[in-house]
Amino acid sequence: MAVAEELHFRRAAERLFISQPGLSRQIKQMEEDLGVTLFERHNRKVVLTKAGVYLKAELGRNLQQLEDIINHAKLINEGKKGQLKLGYVGSAMQELIPKLLLKYKTRKPNVVFNLKEIDNQKQIEGLLNFKIDVGFVRLEHVPSIIETQVVLSDTFCLVLPEHHNIDASNFKSLSQLKDSSFILFDPEYSASYYDKVLQIFKDHAFTPIVSHLTIHASSIYKLVENNFGISLVPKSLTTNSVRGVKFIELDKIPQRTELFMVWHKENRNPILMSFLDIIKKQNP
Repeated sequence: MAVAEELHFRRAAERLFISQPGLSRQIKQMEEDLGVTLFERHNRKVVLTKAGVYLKAELGRNLQQLEDIINHAKLINEGKKGQLKLGYVGSAMQELIPKLLLKYKTRKPNVVFNLKEIDNQKQIEGLLNFKIDVGFVRLEHVPSIIETQVVLSDTFCLVLPEHHNIDASNFKSLSQLKDSSFILFDPEYSASYYDKVLQIFKDHAFTPIVSHLTIHASSIYKLVENNFGISLVPKSLTTNSVRGVKFIELDKIPQRTELFMVWHKENRNPILMSFLDIIKKQNP
């Protein structure tokens, strides 16, 4: 793995604190034992063969699982039942995840949670590489090895500057704002989410003037507050603590944005199984 990652025998040997000739002999012996050529050696570089690329990917996943097993054993030794690694998009942390974790901890108090805010696509990569156990994403299309469950169906909210002349009392339709500039989540955040937002505009018979794209709700709110435009966000991202903006819920339109809980079908973390049981009972 060291040679496959470094693609340089000297650097790999230094990383492993062994001699370069000794490492070269071990790799050569390994290739002879397996009957497989893993590296193409050139004067100035080392390149993985197709078999080497495959072995690196598969061993990487297995070594990650082995590390998780060992860490799990250490936690058991310390009186804990294990660890659950969660990835999430920001809107999931507003209310959903804290509620789920509190509910889970009342039943399973000796579990360690590792929480990371990660964008949608990196969560999928993390699940595939077993770097996280559970993700919370706004993606409708995921690899077939990934299981999904809807945990929240969200309405959209219009985000306006606090002193905008339109408010909940005189708002009738999004078409009232067709000449405004809009600040939207970047399609890289979630292509399916972006398409759904564009469909909202299409249903109101106009194409939005998109002045900014971002992946952070905090950036949207700051831009709206300073009159760079207005926006649409999931209701779960709205909060009373944001200053300088106001929200109007678009509960009359048909579009909803769904938050999915996702996990790898082959993940063998026993804590994951009990976590899923509790969530599924809450969201049948």
